[in-house]
Amino acid sequence: MTASLVVFLVALPLCIGVAVASGVPAELGIISGVIGGLVVGAVRGSTLQVSGPAAGLAALVAETVLEHGLAMLGVIVLFSGILQIVLGVVRLGRMFQAISLAVVQGMLAGIGLPLMFSQAYPMSDAKAPGTPIENMAGIPGLFAGILTDPQAMIATLLGVATIVLSFLWKKAPGPAKRIPAALVAVGIGIAVAALPGVDVKTLQVGNLLASVRVPGAGEFAGLADAAVITSVLTFTVIASAESLFTAAAVDRMHSGPRTRYNTELIAQGAGNTIAGVLGALPITAVVARSSANVQAGAKTRISRTLHGLWLLAFALLLPQVLALIPISVLAGVLVHSGWKLFAPEEFPKMWRQDRGEFVVMTTTTLVIVATALLEGVLIGLAAGIVLAALRMSQTVIRQHVEEDTAKVVMAGNATFLRLPQVIEALESAAASGRPRIRLDLTGVTHLDHACRSQVEEFTAQQRGLGLRVELLMPGPAKAEAPVSTGPAPQPEPAPAAAPGPDAEWFYLDAGPLPGGHMDPADIYAESYRPVTSR
Repeated sequence: MTASLVVFLVALPLCIGVAVASGVPAELGIISGVIGGLVVGAVRGSTLQVSGPAAGLAALVAETVLEHGLAMLGVIVLFSGILQIVLGVVRLGRMFQAISLAVVQGMLAGIGLPLMFSQAYPMSDAKAPGTPIENMAGIPGLFAGILTDPQAMIATLLGVATIVLSFLWKKAPGPAKRIPAALVAVGIGIAVAALPGVDVKTLQVGNLLASVRVPGAGEFAGLADAAVITSVLTFTVIASAESLFTAAAVDRMHSGPRTRYNTELIAQGAGNTIAGVLGALPITAVVARSSANVQAGAKTRISRTLHGLWLLAFALLLPQVLALIPISVLAGVLVHSGWKLFAPEEFPKMWRQDRGEFVVMTTTTLVIVATALLEGVLIGLAAGIVLAALRMSQTVIRQHVEEDTAKVVMAGNATFLRLPQVIEALESAAASGRPRIRLDLTGVTHLDHACRSQVEEFTAQQRGLGLRVELLMPGPAKAEAPVSTGPAPQPEPAPAAAPGPDAEWFYLDAGPLPGGHMDPADIYAESYRPVTSR
């Protein structure tokens, strides 16, 4: 019971703030919070994870509402929920864990940075210009306006105080720090807004039930628009990824039952399906509420379910209290949330750990800020795949000449990405002028079709020119013979048999060298003709 009340106090200002940042009525944020508790919270996916409207989706929702209208939001959320259910049913919940951590962190930073700049405007009772780039470019003008407007100055100070409280409140002495910082800031904001001469913007709240917008036939017809389908896919991927990554983070906070990823994805889908039917905000797991739930001592799903009941009761019985909350305070709460999503300390940390991943992370963030969330994530994923492919294609190629033999030794993973280096080494061996070429690929752990074809074509070509070419292809490791103090036993002759389908051949040319002579190595190579099987 205590944990559910703590989660309720954390969730209330966040639900309202996310709705305001998303450009929709505050009631829709509360409805999504109620669904996140009563629907998602009741399913046995994750025990302690808490769901509801999230700051990470605020910018995406605002963009969607601006492009397609509030009426289409319900349809988009509804079909995103259905897709999540399908993904969970076919057991693809863990698929999202295969996404590069650099892409995830870059995505969160790309969400958090624009969120901070966009909320700087309502924090001073002003309206944001529009795109992230426009919001950033308009900051100097915003500051100039604040300095000339006393009421804007008061609103800004309330927002700044909220941000400072959000960072420092956890250091408060005694039991006071158990009270959520956002709730303390809301209380201070209400008190200041009630003072004589203070005229800051406060929340506009209507009837909770009247805010429900069930999609009609006209909205469903909008699914014929490719842009709407793209929005559905974007919501599905981002909401699912955020929920399942949060689940992994929450699992590390406690020692209780682990998250059932596919079941949790179905639960998230059920919540978003209902939210879509009611025309509310999309739902995802939220770290702030989940960590508050764990820290409050929750052990079962009851706390995350009951917090939805408290949200519903508060919205139905005390809606007039919500109308007293200054918008600048809610904006300050979201600026703090944006900072945590941005997590600037992760960039130098990633630089120290892995500079390639740092490039992927930074690229994802910059593309999201410059274009849109989906484009940034897709480009980040592509960059991560290219980086992984390059690293998996590390091929070591050594070349040297010994007497009459030009030797090329390869090790590592030889893929088409390293084909230029392979071709260069082969051509160098051919240009050495030696009558014999030895290609040793036994140290190659993976040889793809492109490299194998190039090597075999080169071998056939040089043999056609009259050169002696020895080609040692990758094969299974040979077991070492046991150590014996007696005379070595003579090996029994291998029975003549046709090679099996898994046979590994050593391609050795037994033809004589130009000039008609053979050296001991040639005699050995000529005798080394049996098939070796795995």
